[in-house]
Amino acid sequence: MAIKVWTRRPEAEQRAFQPETSVRPITTPPSDLEELKTNGNSFTFDAFTVEDAWVLGNLLRSRLLPLPAATVISIALANNSQVIFQCVTGSGVMPDNETWVQRKRNTVMRWGCSTWFMHCKYDGDEAAFKAKFGMSEDQASKYSIHGGAIPIHVRGVEGVVAVVVVSGLKQHEDHGVIADVIRENWQ
Repeated sequence: MAIKVWTRRPEAEQRAFQPETSVRPITTPPSDLEELKTNGNSFTFDAFTVEDAWVLGNLLRSRLLPLPAATVISIALANNSQVIFQCVTGSGVMPDNETWVQRKRNTVMRWGCSTWFMHCKYDGDEAAFKAKFGMSEDQASKYSIHGGAIPIHVRGVEGVVAVVVVSGLKQHEDHGVIADVIRENWQ
């Protein structure tokens, strides 16, 4: 099956700086692994630059601002974990949210798939996940199988190029909002 390659729509940059005024529902991602593989486990872009990260991060911020829950949005490069975009959408974000961001990012970096995919694969069973990979409690504490982190690939480049993370909503919403924003603003 051919991989869909996403290209940023010209109007996306303008939309990134126009905060939404009303709450829109977030699409619930599929939980079937085969469907998820073809529909939102990861996205392959034609390119992914710091400008793309800036636009994507601000589009996520615009989409999340009307929601009452404060969230963290973080985008990091995969080769060195350098954060190239990060913000919060309101007061109430706790230091624990940063820990969730790091744990979600670590999962994507190690297994190359979304944290929602890992959640569905292990039915949210952290003990089964830990046992499968022979991890100690300390090792397992570095990873999360809660939705909200999605790998970004680039056509012609092997492996994950960047990781997009949202933390602060329900895990299916953390994942769903990233997928929604990409689908709405890339084609």
